[in-house]
Amino acid sequence: MSENLDNTDIAILQLLQKDSSLSTASIAEQVNLSQSPCWRRISRLEEQGLLRERVAILDRHKLGMDVVVFATVNLTATGRQNLLRFEEEIVRYPEVLECYTMTGIWDYLLKIVTRDVRHYERFVRETLSASPDVRELHSHMAVTEIKNSTALPLETQG
Repeated sequence: MSENLDNTDIAILQLLQKDSSLSTASIAEQVNLSQSPCWRRISRLEEQGLLRERVAILDRHKLGMDVVVFATVNLTATGRQNLLRFEEEIVRYPEVLECYTMTGIWDYLLKIVTRDVRHYERFVRETLSASPDVRELHSHMAVTEIKNSTALPLETQG
């Protein structure tokens, strides 16, 4: 963790991870600061890039998006151009929420969310498998969600 952060900074980040709509006054009260110094700290955290975005987390079930699939992908070739082309292509698909390069036997791991299995199948057939760069794709459908969090494990110092 950045050595520029003290326990008050960490407390502010923890509060904002849980609820980014908190007012500066509410945060200041909870971390025992007055409003102006708290606002300055939040501004500094934003300038340092520690606060990338403030977003609303939507309920995918209420929006009818019930399928989560973790797909492992191998490319036909792993040359620089193939990797770049695949990565430029994959970021355009809203179904792909996360994409990681991997060590080991897989080139990529994708987290994909769709309305239903048919939508996922159509996405695979018409998009992912249609790519000339994709040699192999394996789907691992999530059955039960045990934990889903966006909060990073921040710890106070000392």
